[in-house]
Amino acid sequence: MKRWKRKQDWGRSRAKDVTRPAKLPVNFFSTRSPVIDLFRGQLDYADHLRQDSEIVLYFFYAPWCGQSIAAREEIEHVASRLSDQVLFVAVNCWWNQGKCRKQKHFFYFPVIHFYHRSFGPIEYKGPMSAVYIEKFVRRVMTPLLYISSRSKLLDFLSNYEPGVLGYFEFNASPQPPGYLTFFTSALHSLKKDYLGTIRFGVITDKHVAEEISLVHSGSVYLHRHVNTSLIYPNDIMNYTAENICKWALENREMLIRWLRPHGGKSLLLNNELKKGPALLIFIPYNPLAEIHPLLDEITKVALEYHSCNKSQAAEPVLQHLGDVDSPAFDSPVPDVHTELSETFSITKYPCCNTVVLPQWHSISRTHNVCELCINQTFGVKPNKVNVPHCNFLEIEAALDSFYLQEHTFFQVISNTIECSNFLSFYSPFSYYTACCRTVNRHFLSFISSEKTIFQTPKVAFSSHGKKDKDDTQNSIPHIEDRNCFIPDLHDNGTNITGLSCRTNKTLNLYLLDSNLFWIYAERLGASRSTHLKEFAAIVDLKEEVHYVLDQNQSLTGSTLENFIKNFSILYSPLKRHLVDDPSVHFHAQRIITEVTTNTFHDTVFSNEKNVLLLYYAQWCGFCASLNHIFIQLARLLPPDNFTVARIDITRNDLPWEFMTDRLPTILFFPHQRKEQSVKFPEDFPVNLPNLLKFILHYSSLSSSDHCTKECLHKETVLQQGHISHLEREIQKLRSEISALHQAHDKLEEQLSKARREEQRLQQQKHTLEKQHKTLQLHSEQLQSTYDQKNQELLAMAEKLQELADASENLLKENTLLRILVASKEGKLQLKDKAKEPVQSEQTLSDDNDVSVSTAATTLGEKRIDNIDTIETEHSSENRTG
Repeated sequence: MKRWKRKQDWGRSRAKDVTRPAKLPVNFFSTRSPVIDLFRGQLDYADHLRQDSEIVLYFFYAPWCGQSIAAREEIEHVASRLSDQVLFVAVNCWWNQGKCRKQKHFFYFPVIHFYHRSFGPIEYKGPMSAVYIEKFVRRVMTPLLYISSRSKLLDFLSNYEPGVLGYFEFNASPQPPGYLTFFTSALHSLKKDYLGTIRFGVITDKHVAEEISLVHSGSVYLHRHVNTSLIYPNDIMNYTAENICKWALENREMLIRWLRPHGGKSLLLNNELKKGPALLIFIPYNPLAEIHPLLDEITKVALEYHSCNKSQAAEPVLQHLGDVDSPAFDSPVPDVHTELSETFSITKYPCCNTVVLPQWHSISRTHNVCELCINQTFGVKPNKVNVPHCNFLEIEAALDSFYLQEHTFFQVISNTIECSNFLSFYSPFSYYTACCRTVNRHFLSFISSEKTIFQTPKVAFSSHGKKDKDDTQNSIPHIEDRNCFIPDLHDNGTNITGLSCRTNKTLNLYLLDSNLFWIYAERLGASRSTHLKEFAAIVDLKEEVHYVLDQNQSLTGSTLENFIKNFSILYSPLKRHLVDDPSVHFHAQRIITEVTTNTFHDTVFSNEKNVLLLYYAQWCGFCASLNHIFIQLARLLPPDNFTVARIDITRNDLPWEFMTDRLPTILFFPHQRKEQSVKFPEDFPVNLPNLLKFILHYSSLSSSDHCTKECLHKETVLQQGHISHLEREIQKLRSEISALHQAHDKLEEQLSKARREEQRLQQQKHTLEKQHKTLQLHSEQLQSTYDQKNQELLAMAEKLQELADASENLLKENTLLRILVASKEGKLQLKDKAKEPVQSEQTLSDDNDVSVSTAATTLGEKRIDNIDTIETEHSSENRTG
């Protein structure tokens, strides 16, 4: 019982020693830092400090967090520049005794919150870089830009970010009605959109406000470059800060979008790339810089690319940006097409779609290319304000009508432009115009260049009723591309204007800061050794391709325009970029050839040998199990005629016709028919005999052409060489098999010896187990005897203790008797001396002596009996032991 209590107490003390209280937190920021460090999580004191400041930045951190430690220096850098205007407070939100940990529940660190007086919190989710944080701080400090002149208005409107302007008259009162609401809406936009893509400005001059048609004080204007700008509908929506912010976010126009991945797991890039082909532009960007020349060029390209209907709103912006004057609506038409421009209004207001008709004969390499356009009126020039918009439904209806009449232009071979008019089935006031010409196939890749196929001044008109009696064969699917062929439709010799609405391959434009996200550019194919971090790539997720802008060219507006035009044309001259594995090192004496993207064509197609190619991946365990099979196969096959290769498809890109979704995949390319590659059957096990049968079967097939005698002789010699080579290999295999049989016999002998030894050990084990059981029983018997003797000894000890107590009592009584005897002897001596011969007294004394002697005799006998009893017990105990 006592032992169990001791173990329990020891276990409790052990449990108490496992946990200990956390160490007290220490300063995270330096004591000389302008940042107030509340390292004990005093959130209540932080709120007290906020009451006396207009702008406050809260930096919630965890001392152990690596990102918090990395952002500490950036926050100190910003605080050193703005500490006189902004209060910087850092709060330890990890210490379990602090109020911040008890009241806040963050899922990540660090977290930055801004407060503008009583408005907040505004969470900052941008890059943890000093320039970006400072830029956001300044946006919180001045959410509104003051527009005082027409030049500042043009600067504001020419920015690529959407802008919201409010007009307020400050003459009547210090704060006119609606101004505080508009000011709060700007803060709401920062709270909902941490990128700060919407810029808010305020106009106080009546004449400047009239430039954007703002007349009444309190009006709010949303500027859009391409689409029509909007004025806040006060009669429909309540004039509140939330509604203004919501209205601006829902109706904003995004020509270019910034992408800022936060570095963790995210679907940001995937969600954007799923929207369609994307042009990713990497530029070094400093948010605090006053001018961005490269960004202005990109903005101009984006504005022209999206200007589908020659928007009047875009004209002053293009003029303000510089380089190219905006095209006028009443620009003259070239003389060579005067008749065409006077007859059809499509040259001034195009809403067209390009149709490439299939080849009229399998041998012919010519196409009939038609430009199908929609005309809204007959001979009436549209008003400047009411510019017709291209409607997808109208284009679809025009294509349907054109396909019904396509036989008119299918077999016609003409070097002139032949145009025809088709009445619309839906409206009597509109018609369709189709202008067609026959071109060679190799010219189609240059249809978007300045020298278009429609350069001849000779234009012929034909009635849509004319047609050949010989109908065409079943036509292949049509290839459409909304690209304008007529030079009149081009603005100032460039095709970039409005190209997003004239092609089925519309690009979404995105910007990334190369100072922060250059690793994404390297993943797309950017050079790692470049000093100027400028890069552009087009990624088409649907087609699983991407194209890279030549890095030898500088990233300018003109190179971007050419890049976009080359992607948008029907037969794009851009070469698909394939990612290569730079870590592959080639060895001359390697049995299996390692193929990369750059060496794929030379190894597989340019090679005059039969090629067996294995697709594998580093994570594929079954692929690794095939290595020894392919090594044996490479040793068996003659190296002069066969090449065994493999390629890691996770590190190398391949042409889409050679891609696979299953690993491992084995392809065989015969040397005479490389385009007729054969896939190893998936239902066959991958082993050496099956691979040899597969290779010999497809490598021995005759080609599709008739083979000559010389060809047959070469084939015979080749096959005999194969057979002799295989026979030698078979002999080697047989010798190896005999050696394996001998080794097998030796192993059998060793195994028999091991089995006999195992049986002997088993018998010894059983014997030892029996002895162990016997010893265990004897031990139990000895333990029981020991317990019994122990109990008897305890009982004997109790009896001995009782005897010891009795002897002590007898000794005490004996002492008393001796005292009595001594006293009596003294009295007798006195009586003898006095010699009193009184008989009565003598008689009495004699009686007393007799009684005393009797008592003494009795006590002596008792003592003798006790001593005998003790001696008897000792003798019996000795006999028992």
